[in-house]
Amino acid sequence: MLPVDRALAMAREKGLDLVEVAPEANPVVCKIVDYGKYRYQLEKREKKQQKATRLKEVKFTIQTGEHDFQTKLARIREFLSAGHMVRVSVFFKGRQIIHIGKGEEILARVAAATKDMAKVDQDMTSKGRTLQMLLVPVKGGRVEDKNAQSVSEEI
Repeated sequence: MLPVDRALAMAREKGLDLVEVAPEANPVVCKIVDYGKYRYQLEKREKKQQKATRLKEVKFTIQTGEHDFQTKLARIREFLSAGHMVRVSVFFKGRQIIHIGKGEEILARVAAATKDMAKVDQDMTSKGRTLQMLLVPVKGGRVEDKNAQSVSEEI
């Protein structure tokens, strides 16, 4: 533990800066570093953390049971609350492809169950033996309707 004036003198001798890294700590923690380089590293770290928004995928089949559906729905909600986009896919095996309506029902149920925190960015599309839909999280967890009118309440 050094007095502030002595730490500043040491920093000036080395041609560096005295930077406070933990102001809440008792005693306050400071480092002798090149401030420009320190800021660059902090910005680089923040950019790396912001890049966490990724595309997640949750897969269903038309034979997915109710409990499994609810479990997968909980995972979708978890991904959306973390800010990730979610691709919901329904796979058809063998002759199941003739029951494409059941796959559409599953995607409609997922869209309805997550409408409070996500919007459908890409509607149901068929790609080979797969039916897909893309959900995008909405900031603040609320979907804003473009046609909705604002209502102010007077007290």
